[in-house]
Amino acid sequence: MTETTAATHRRRLSRFTGRGYDKGRSVPTIAAWLLVEPLQRSILCPPSVRAKILRAFGASIGEGTNIRNDVRIHWPWKLTVGDHCWIGVGAYLLNLEPITIGDDVCISQQTFLCTGSHHADDPAFEFDNAPIVVGDGVWVAARATVLRGVTIGQDAVVGATALVTQDVPAGARVVAPRAESR
Repeated sequence: MTETTAATHRRRLSRFTGRGYDKGRSVPTIAAWLLVEPLQRSILCPPSVRAKILRAFGASIGEGTNIRNDVRIHWPWKLTVGDHCWIGVGAYLLNLEPITIGDDVCISQQTFLCTGSHHADDPAFEFDNAPIVVGDGVWVAARATVLRGVTIGQDAVVGATALVTQDVPAGARVVAPRAESR
């Protein structure tokens, strides 16, 4: 990239407005969630109570779903989780837009599902967000990252540390590159 091209696309973060982004709830509800969110993540909060707290803030959580401690959920009112799912310790669901998780899904430890991004060529760096959909029977293994706009088809497997930037077909297996000894 030449200096002229780089200067043309330089971000001016002071111009960022968040134009068009809807948090989905009133300021008092958001403030209440920000106060309660660390408590519901605590290891001292049983999964059944955690699910009740999330439902109270608008999440749809199915029967038999186990959301472990230290799972970060940005906006519970933009989360739908089916029946009999497991969401592992330290997972982070950055759901600026909706995340929909089907039935019998395992989201393993320290996974990152991120519905947010920015327009890279926009000098104001405005949002470029999109929802994530995870189909029934999917396993997203430890430390995998799923980015905005992705749909993972039914019964697919996303391997540990994989970076998913495009849709995954039903039944597919996506794995990260493996280290090789030389």
